Amino acid sequence: MAFVVPIALGAVAVVLVLGLTNMMRGGSGERSQKLMQLRVLLQFVAVLVIMGIVWMRGS
Repeated sequence: MAFVVPIALGAVAVVLVLGLTNMMRGGSGERSQKLMQLRVLLQFVAVLVIMGIVWMRGS
């Protein structure tokens, strides 16, 4: 189950890099906003996954 953590963190990093690249190139503000929203959602999922693994190991 611990293999899910690097996948979740990698997804957050990829979306973050895509958003930064879009901003640096002067891309669409709407696209930047959507990427920001997706990043926040993925961060939430990553935190839930990490908390779930910690909880399962503690039980």
